[in-house]
Amino acid sequence: MTPVLPNRQYNIAAPDSLAVRLATWQRRRMYARFLESAAVSERDSILDVGVTSDRSYTSSNYLEAWHPWKDRITAAGIDDASFLEQQYPGMRFVYANGLRLPFADRSFDVVHSAAVLEHVGSTQNQAAFVRECMRVARKAVFLTTPNRWFPVEFHTLLPFAHWLPKRYFRWLLERLGLGFFADEGHLNLLSRKQVKSLVAGDAGFEVRVLSVALLGWPSNLLLVGRRTPSAPTTRS
Repeated sequence: MTPVLPNRQYNIAAPDSLAVRLATWQRRRMYARFLESAAVSERDSILDVGVTSDRSYTSSNYLEAWHPWKDRITAAGIDDASFLEQQYPGMRFVYANGLRLPFADRSFDVVHSAAVLEHVGSTQNQAAFVRECMRVARKAVFLTTPNRWFPVEFHTLLPFAHWLPKRYFRWLLERLGLGFFADEGHLNLLSRKQVKSLVAGDAGFEVRVLSVALLGWPSNLLLVGRRTPSAPTTRS
């Protein structure tokens, strides 16, 4: 495996900035919603898809940091985050791409993924990512992504520009020297309706799209899926 360094282009805000402090506060709330909506118990095995090698933000890899039962966590990602095994003894790290996870069907009780869905590329890739998370989940999935209709775009810290049609938003990012985020493969924001549309009707899950709000405005969308009791086993 070739180690992948953290992509500094994702980290525009300074680690001690107000934006990062607010993000940490929001992630605390999302972690609480994860435990509640996915009905996570101390016995549940968890796959966390899309861990990062970044160590500059206090809420990076928050599940590994805050979940008390480390030995129930498998962290997967394309960054080299193997340091997590030493930082949080009991958990394990697996180098894996979320579009094709190297696990059998229903290998984990719960699959979690925070702020990855907007970074996997096209709508087709996003739907494939959701399908893979559901395929390897025995009980529930919990995926978070920023709400496109929140007034401030979290990655670029620009207000309102991301409300433009996507081609104009990307054109503007190029002109502002933010070409990294102009690439759909690096940033493809979603609305509540678009998140729900990523789930196939026969996925075998009861799906809800929840949210957490900042100043009364939904800032993050939470795709919560609970496997229905009669759902058949799919083939990988």
